[in-house]
Amino acid sequence: MVETESGRRIGRCRDMRAILGCGLPKVNELVVGHRGRLEHFGIGTPRQQAPDAIPWEAVVRIEGDRIVVRDGTELV
Repeated sequence: MVETESGRRIGRCRDMRAILGCGLPKVNELVVGHRGRLEHFGIGTPRQQAPDAIPWEAVVRIEGDRIVVRDGTELV
């Protein structure tokens, strides 16, 4: 589950987007919600319609199956 520091639920993390280059991939977004799940299975394209991602820079910490992001974070 992805939620803000104050506890507002944003959705489930379905996948991650990364930048490929030399060396290891660098995660740049968390894909969240139903559209992210469809994208994970190759249905649709990234950012086809509704926002479905959270910038990696917004992640504060990961606690087990909970990802905490900064208050004020919205889907992009």
